[in-house]
Amino acid sequence: MEQQELENELLYHMQNSFPLTQKPFETLAHTLGISEEKVLSMVQKLKDDKIIRQTSAIFDTKRLGYKSSLVAFKVDEADIEEAAAIINAHPGVSHNYLRNHDYNIWFTMAVTPESKLGLEKTIEILKTRTKAKDAIILPTLKMFKISVKMDTTGKRAKKEKLKKLAHKELMLTARHVVVIKALQQDIEVISEPFKKATQKLNLSYEAFFDLAKELKESGVMRRFATILNHRKAGFGANAMSVWAVPQAEGERIGKEMAEFSAVSHCYLRPSYPNWPYNLFAMVHAKTQEECDTLIEEMAQQSGLTEYGKLYSTREFKKQRLVYFDDTFEAWEEDALIQSA
Repeated sequence: MEQQELENELLYHMQNSFPLTQKPFETLAHTLGISEEKVLSMVQKLKDDKIIRQTSAIFDTKRLGYKSSLVAFKVDEADIEEAAAIINAHPGVSHNYLRNHDYNIWFTMAVTPESKLGLEKTIEILKTRTKAKDAIILPTLKMFKISVKMDTTGKRAKKEKLKKLAHKELMLTARHVVVIKALQQDIEVISEPFKKATQKLNLSYEAFFDLAKELKESGVMRRFATILNHRKAGFGANAMSVWAVPQAEGERIGKEMAEFSAVSHCYLRPSYPNWPYNLFAMVHAKTQEECDTLIEEMAQQSGLTEYGKLYSTREFKKQRLVYFDDTFEAWEEDALIQSA
């Protein structure tokens, strides 16, 4: 297997099923039929080249008690830089993009279960501070898919069957919380990347991974995986396709669109008089032409005629949300002082 093909296979496995084991890179090495040293060397190079963005746990924000929403601001061009910086400063903003639309700044916002301001008030404060002309709040009404996996091997079928999520109830304990704090950190590229966490928490590997398993089986942890820098990995185009779907057809069409492998996120969201689109499907491809072709195929299959394609022209912020972090409270205290 050539080096490039080997790297692509490695990236595919790390995105899909990163092993939660004492020596995960050794497990990956066995899968690929190469040495652990070779895997460690390749992963470090992929990180140095900014192709691998992060390898850590992905948690369900809602299951952890956080309130969140996609938000769109309409900001004058002259105010975009300052507005983006103001939005990025909030610890609950994990993604923030400039998109080719009148509503030009799109970001995801979350607030903690203990938030004194709440989601809507926080967005209102940001709207004022950024001098946004208008804002749309688009919380998730129904989630069909959330799975960012780039097809680095070219072997993935165009469509995939959606997995039915069967979650067990879980009462979070203090032990779960400390493990969540550890698992949300980007791992080191070393033979035993979880060793420091187990030592710090005074847990055996068995106890640590048992708690991680409980979080995963309950759905609190969606998965543990590697996230790539899409553009560096060769996927130069991503479009947020937005669709005006009749309410009675929303669930059926949403499930159909989510089956496309190139769709990483698919949600039903509210619509408004100034925003008629209620179904969102994020599409990733190597070129804009590929993206356009796929969206046209989705339109033909669904029979929908009212839709839009919002391409990201700039990435202001993209990082995992840090849960149980004191910076949320600090931001709110500062906001309350300024409004007093």
